Amino acid sequence: MHLLIPAAGSGRRFGADRNKLLLPLLGQPVLAWTLQAADQSQSIAWIGLIGQPRDREDIETLVNALHLSTPVVWIEGGRERQESVFNGLQALPADAQQVLIHDGARCLATPDLFDRCSTALQTCDAFVAAVPVKDTIKQVAADGTIAVTPDRSTLWAAQTPQGFAVESLLRCHRQGLEQQLAVTDDAALLEAFGLPVHIVEGEETNLKVTTPADLAIAELILKQRQLTTAIA
Repeated sequence: MHLLIPAAGSGRRFGADRNKLLLPLLGQPVLAWTLQAADQSQSIAWIGLIGQPRDREDIETLVNALHLSTPVVWIEGGRERQESVFNGLQALPADAQQVLIHDGARCLATPDLFDRCSTALQTCDAFVAAVPVKDTIKQVAADGTIAVTPDRSTLWAAQTPQGFAVESLLRCHRQGLEQQLAVTDDAALLEAFGLPVHIVEGEETNLKVTTPADLAIAELILKQRQLTTAIA
């Protein structure tokens, strides 16, 4: 399985002065945890790491220090995530028929999740890892009042990895560019063009590090995993 990891963020929303994926998390950069989980997967055979030129030296130094068994290829990112993923798709090996896309900031994904997602692509052409929503969600109108309360039983919180047939995802990206569609994840492109996208159950701990609070929570989860492993 081929894997693309968008890692081209600036750290603005986090409040950092650099790419948040290079910030320390329990002794290693955030990105190191993502890469090691992918490397420990039984199904991932190639990793494309999409980043900005300013981070290339730091990220390549990190990759070399990890001594991963899975080959990692550097791909230059774009101005936005959508453009970065499109660059990544065009840089895939010529024989790539399926691809997983996983945000570098979701550093708690497990090797098992990568493997389950790879297996899912044997029976569908597109999926999103997601978990059922636990909270009651309120849709709010422009004036600040509640417009509607959606049925929680039909709501899922999207995560990554997301998986696709390469040909269909590339086609949707090109059509999206032509129509100037702006989306926050790749599944939304397929949805916009009427293609079915399935759900693969994700992991409750598969959070995205977006704020300093998320980083603190990620550290607690990793410490608990290490403790559990030591006891076992």
